[in-house]
Amino acid sequence: MLRVEMLSTGDEVLHGQIVDTNSAWLANYLFEQGLPMTSRETVGDSLDALVAVLEERSHIADVLIVNGGLGPTTDDLSALAAAKACGVELVEDAGWIETMQAFFNERGRPMAESNRKQAQIPANAELLDNPVGTACGFSVKLNRCQIFFTPGVPSEFKVMVEKQIVPRLHKQFPALEAPLCLRLTTFGRGESDLATELDKLELPEGVVMGYRSSSPIIELKVTGPRSEEAAMHKAFERVREVAGESTIFEGPGSLPDRLAERLLAQDMRLAVSESFTGGLLNWRLQSAGVPLVSGELLPQGDEASPEKSLEGLLARAQNLAETTGAQLALAVGALSGEQLSLALHTPSGTSGLTIRYTATRHGLTLRQETIAMVGMDMLRRYLNGWDPVAEYPWLDRVAKV
Repeated sequence: MLRVEMLSTGDEVLHGQIVDTNSAWLANYLFEQGLPMTSRETVGDSLDALVAVLEERSHIADVLIVNGGLGPTTDDLSALAAAKACGVELVEDAGWIETMQAFFNERGRPMAESNRKQAQIPANAELLDNPVGTACGFSVKLNRCQIFFTPGVPSEFKVMVEKQIVPRLHKQFPALEAPLCLRLTTFGRGESDLATELDKLELPEGVVMGYRSSSPIIELKVTGPRSEEAAMHKAFERVREVAGESTIFEGPGSLPDRLAERLLAQDMRLAVSESFTGGLLNWRLQSAGVPLVSGELLPQGDEASPEKSLEGLLARAQNLAETTGAQLALAVGALSGEQLSLALHTPSGTSGLTIRYTATRHGLTLRQETIAMVGMDMLRRYLNGWDPVAEYPWLDRVAKV
């Protein structure tokens, strides 16, 4: 099996000062290309540490993608580390100097002398084009490993992976085939609850049952070789059965994406009123292209009682629909103690619930994310022809209409 690894570089990545989104993107992209990543590692801006890890991984990995450290500053050390690991000198690529000069000329800016550093690559390297930035990539062969060096800027990194690296790997390893991954995303049930039933699932050799918990949702995945596709689809029927009504969508994407598709297909428009979620619900829906006609953000404030709060919220949702001409109106109330209410007005009537948030370990951000999901789940359930109000194990239902 081909061993593909990634090495992220930079003190800012190592110490968590920036989020390494490149690693997550690369892992997913390579998986889809039939080149699943075996492992990944991070190292700081230390020349000795970089050389050491390159030498070490070159005896283990078949392919290593190194990200970062190709800039014009003194802490960008990847090219020098590659040259030292390979036992060669750095050489200046005259063609890349011309490319950089043209890059700056097009923008009416002079090229700084420090940028010449970005044209220095190991003498045994193959240059990799970067059509959107000034840092060229390059590739070297070290021991058993083909090593690709890429810039850290996400837009430059992604183009280089897609246009330069993956085509080379497909040409070198033409028999590789992307694994099949069947997945669905759930909301409202715990990972251990789902695993209690799904861990008993009988799967063919090479097929695995996986879980990805990203609170407040849990993704269930059956992954394996395409030669086992028929058996995997059969097993996935059991996954669907266990997940039941907690399945909010299948495949890639998000719940707001799916709501947008369904509302647009049915020519239905939505109005949103928020308090506790602070605009998060409107932002999630608007970003996905949900047909919104109105969105209001109301300040937090205690209500006289949960019952009165729910009655007022039901009236607010109905009034919002009437004044905006929307067929649907979703309202999230303010938090009063540990309780808050949600209401959904539809052509069939107005439903609502008051809940007590019992997961005290959750911070404000996760609570807001969870309540926004409850609101979207109410909308999903209505579109499915179900009761919009569901039961959630970590939310005590105090009242329901």
